[in-house]
Amino acid sequence: MSSFVFEGQRIAYTQFGGGPAAVTETGTRGRTARSAPVVTRPLILLHGLLMSQEMHRPLAHELAARGNRVITVDLLGHGESDRPLEPARYSTEHFARQVLGLMDLLELEEAVVMGTSLGANTTLELAASAPERLRGMVLEMPVLDNALLSGMLTFTPLLIALTIGEPVMKLLARGARAVPRSLLPHYANVTLDAIRQEPGPGGALLQGLFFGRIAPASAERRTFQTPALVLGHRRDPLHRFADAEMIAEELPHARLVQASSLMELRLAPERLTNEIASFLDEVWEPTASEERKRPARRRRVAPIPSTGTVPVR
Repeated sequence: MSSFVFEGQRIAYTQFGGGPAAVTETGTRGRTARSAPVVTRPLILLHGLLMSQEMHRPLAHELAARGNRVITVDLLGHGESDRPLEPARYSTEHFARQVLGLMDLLELEEAVVMGTSLGANTTLELAASAPERLRGMVLEMPVLDNALLSGMLTFTPLLIALTIGEPVMKLLARGARAVPRSLLPHYANVTLDAIRQEPGPGGALLQGLFFGRIAPASAERRTFQTPALVLGHRRDPLHRFADAEMIAEELPHARLVQASSLMELRLAPERLTNEIASFLDEVWEPTASEERKRPARRRRVAPIPSTGTVPVR
């Protein structure tokens, strides 16, 4: 895991690359991990609220194996990144600037960005502030207008627990950290990591999001020209499918794919991973202007026969 300092705070990230991987004798595709990152087709994966970049590790491996340079990142207040106690440091606009800072660090002129929940809203902020840096966006379970009431009902008790109930949450975090990671499957650890962290910064994070902008307004979203793949499902009161339908209708170049549940991309990922991979292939197809910029191929001239005569046809 690597890191960089942005606006005085440490931001952690990981790169995956080296694809496309060879197909093994059993018919499966090999893993590429972090060796020899490819220099083209960058994809940045953004996690959900209170989660970490670990939630996207299996997907990062799979998409790197298909020839993409994949970068996962812990947004400020999450995972291995710094976790300041000032609520003013947390908003989707701040998170979008951190992603741009990472792109500048890695010298990426443009990238596809995929975000889940909070990460999806952050991706929309990128489309608002720096559309020229976005080759495409994958929006998984955005939290928009239709989720405001359910969001307040979900996160208000959590905010109270992380602030007023901080002493109790510290004991809970200590107990969670005592559980060996080796005893749990990957996504159980991802979920438990949200509890393992000290509660104070989590409370500041929620306060910042409560009183800040959570996403660009509908009128602004309708102006976005970035190609988008929208993923949503119907079994979640917080990540309402109505929000996925709404953003797919608002964006002029969007396609909606319905997942069977929140866990499909985690536990039975093949169908949705293929959808994402196909979308990446589409957006990385050279545009007409890029084709014109390619150097012309040199014409091969047939050699003159050694006899010095020109053959008659």
